[in-house]
Amino acid sequence: MADLKSMKGVSEKDRALIAEAETLMGPEPSEMGFAKNLFWGRFREDLVLPYPETPTDETARCDQLLAELEDYLKNEHPSIMIDQLEEIPQWCIDRLFKMGALGCTVPTDFGGLGFGITSYNRVLEMIGRYCGSTAVMVSAHQSIGCKAIMLFGNDEQKQRWLPIVARERLSAFCLSEPNVGCDAGGQETHCEKTPEGDFILNGEKKWSTSAALASIFTVMCKQTMEDGKEKVTALVCTPDMEGVDIFQKNRSKCGIRGTWQARIKLTNVHVPKENLLHKEGRGLNVALTCLNYGRCTLSAGMTGGAKRAMDQAIKWSQTRYQFGDPLSDKDLVKQRIAHMAAMTYAMDAVLYMTTGMLDRGDKDIMVETAMCKVFCSEMGWRAVNDAVQIMGGESYMTENEIDRIFRDSRINTIVEGSNDLMWSFIFAYGGKQLGEWMLGIREAPVTTKMKPSFLKQAIPLAIEVFGGIRRKPPAIDRVHESLRPHAQRLARLISEHTYQFKQTSKRYDAALVARQIPQSRLALNAIWLHAWTCTLSKLDRDIRHHGDNGGPEFARDKAAALHFFDLAELEIDRNIRELYYHADDSLFAAAEAALAHSDTLPASDFIIPEQTPTEFKGKGRVPRQNGVRQFPGHGEPYVADEAHPAQYR
Repeated sequence: MADLKSMKGVSEKDRALIAEAETLMGPEPSEMGFAKNLFWGRFREDLVLPYPETPTDETARCDQLLAELEDYLKNEHPSIMIDQLEEIPQWCIDRLFKMGALGCTVPTDFGGLGFGITSYNRVLEMIGRYCGSTAVMVSAHQSIGCKAIMLFGNDEQKQRWLPIVARERLSAFCLSEPNVGCDAGGQETHCEKTPEGDFILNGEKKWSTSAALASIFTVMCKQTMEDGKEKVTALVCTPDMEGVDIFQKNRSKCGIRGTWQARIKLTNVHVPKENLLHKEGRGLNVALTCLNYGRCTLSAGMTGGAKRAMDQAIKWSQTRYQFGDPLSDKDLVKQRIAHMAAMTYAMDAVLYMTTGMLDRGDKDIMVETAMCKVFCSEMGWRAVNDAVQIMGGESYMTENEIDRIFRDSRINTIVEGSNDLMWSFIFAYGGKQLGEWMLGIREAPVTTKMKPSFLKQAIPLAIEVFGGIRRKPPAIDRVHESLRPHAQRLARLISEHTYQFKQTSKRYDAALVARQIPQSRLALNAIWLHAWTCTLSKLDRDIRHHGDNGGPEFARDKAAALHFFDLAELEIDRNIRELYYHADDSLFAAAEAALAHSDTLPASDFIIPEQTPTEFKGKGRVPRQNGVRQFPGHGEPYVADEAHPAQYR
């Protein structure tokens, strides 16, 4: 295959970014995953049909935990108080540890429940139905906080730390920094090796969920390797190490208010060599692997919240009367109800297809987990917005709890990789191998172009790119007979997707590397196709299981899935149309004019990033803190007052 970095017209900056991304991501897996095959116009039935199932004995154990957990969440868990007082009380954390909810995925040998990823996400979905803050805390602990130890720890490290995180204390994942958000490879925290092989750690971490409460931190840092190159290394630290300063335990937030995100200064922290996770310079592999799991659990919490908002809004629409009729009689309300039902069914399908892939150990999974995160966070946000609109003013009232789901939902499109960034990632990583293959065909030497083996590949590509003739749609044969028409629609759209990818690549050529807007249109279509596939597979399973006797719930789900297919096709058609007919030219002109006007406004009137590399560092407006709850720093104990009643502690 050709190298995209060698493509004529690619800027030096973009060449460097591609090279860095290739280094960070490592070599392509030996087998191409389902989502990447979509870019080629292929459909790997063996990867998505039948819909993945969990072993019966594990499902039974998980069902038992879910029953206990829901009873607790319904009747005891102080969800509203957690949101209002911005803190999850220790007794709640202790209760979740006792039930095993905070040790779901830890192997039974170390005191956990030993659940697979699907069962664990069912637990997160249940928690997300009742309390977004608690779902985030549980997810941050197990999906990223201690997940690195489970996946990459050696036997001694697992024996030392896993029993603690399974039954006693929280863990935290320290990746983000004042200058590091989505750019996971841009770590400024640094470690140096001592002659004895230990590490001296210096830097600062930000947004570390539960770090102020945790007993174990997984810290990502840069290390200068023997060849002079800097790579990311993962180290395990504890808060009692000298030089660890939790100088900010939390900040007041719009949503997930009960979670605490700490800021930590690391000053000459001596980390013993026994605390190295995986290998020196392989920390980014640790981080990116853990994010695969975190993106699923984020999706699970969002799915739970969206389902609860939907159920509440539908019941409200049936019992709230205006102009003599229930709201549910109105066509526009029915439109929102159908949209919620379609999106929550599809979210569920995407989530548990992805966890099934993780459970069976698929190697090429990163595009699928990114798609899962983007789809569930975006569609969940839309579904909750539908619920707010249906319930009207009452949705804004705190005691009805929809306002909290609304506020908690918004962060999901930002964290674990901003959705805007994920679109570019899905396009670039999902289509990279196809793009390199096309470039190799185009730039092959003349002697190669005369070979029959080359012509066998080049002629069909030329017919598609220059002749405008789509490739034959892939076969989708394993679905229930009643679903064949919907499978054929999907196959046609997959063929159209690879055609549009190739046409867009030809039209923009090297410029496409930096054009995020057409990238996003192609990425969004890949996401819709993947969601259609997951929904089709899940509906296939449900039909085979229920037949014609599934009852009202199955009837709702089947109608919702069929509606989703129609909605997805409309979205895909719109994105294709906008590849050719769009407002991009005026968009850039309007943006440049707005930016130019902003240059005339004084920085002192605005909040400026604290670590901006511009001349405006330190010159922005100091945010007003009047009325904003302030949290204690390191070493300052929590003191109960009238705002924190005894029954809450």
